[in-house]
Amino acid sequence: MSYSVGQVAGFAGVTVRTLHHYDDIGLLTPSERSHAGHRRYSDADLDRLQQILFYRELGFPLDEVAALLDDPDADPRAHLRRQHELLTARIEKLREMAEAVEHAMEARTMGINLTPEEKFEVFGDKDPEDYAEEAERRWGGTHSYEESQRRVARYTKDDWKQIQSEVAEWGKAYAALVGAGEPPTSERSMDLAEAHRQHISKWFFDCHVKTHQGLAEMYVSDERFRAFYEAMHPGLPEHLRAAITANAARRTA
Repeated sequence: MSYSVGQVAGFAGVTVRTLHHYDDIGLLTPSERSHAGHRRYSDADLDRLQQILFYRELGFPLDEVAALLDDPDADPRAHLRRQHELLTARIEKLREMAEAVEHAMEARTMGINLTPEEKFEVFGDKDPEDYAEEAERRWGGTHSYEESQRRVARYTKDDWKQIQSEVAEWGKAYAALVGAGEPPTSERSMDLAEAHRQHISKWFFDCHVKTHQGLAEMYVSDERFRAFYEAMHPGLPEHLRAAITANAARRTA
C-alpha cells in the first residue's frame, strides 16, 4: 500500500513543501511514483519519516539526521536505544525547565501585590523591595520566609495601610520611650519589644523569640533597616535590639 504526499503530510503533521524538500535533498525519497509522476510513499518511507521527525524534534540538523539514518553499521535496535537515551535526557531537561517555570510562576504570585500607584500611596518613596532583598538573602527558602511571602501576596492596599498604621503607632510609643531614657531592660521596653514580635506574627509569620533576636541583629547591621528605625529616633535600633534580647530571655526563663 502506498500513500500520496498529501496523505503523508496529514499523517505526520508536516507540510507538503517539507516533504518535497526532504525528497530534493535525498533525505526521504519516496519509493514509488504514480503513472503521472506523483510521489507515493510506502510504509517503510513512513517509518523513515518518523525517524527523521524524531531527530528533528531533538534539534538535529538535517545533514546529521541523514548521516544517522544512512549509517550502514546501524541497525534498528541501535536507533531505538539511541532514541530512548535521547528521550530520557530530553525528559529530564524538560522536567528541570518545568521546575524553573514553576518557581518563576510562584515568584510572580508572591510579594507585594500592589500596582505602582498603590505602592506609592502606601509606602511613599520607600520601596519595600529594598528590604525584601535583604530578607530573602538571609532567610530565603526557610519556612518563615515562605509563609511571609504567601501572606503578603494576599494583602490589599487597605491591609498594607493597616500594617503601616500599626507600625507608626508602635514607632511613636517606642520613640517616646527611648527619648525618655527608659532602659532596654525595663518592663515597658520589653513589652513594646513583645508587641513588635506579635505584629510580625500577626501579619507575616509565626515569629519565635529566637527568630526575633535574629531580626534585631539585622535592624542594626543592615543599613536599610537601620535607617528605618533610626528615623523613628536616634539610637532606636540598638535600643530595640537590646530590648528584644531582654524580652527573649524573659519569655524563655
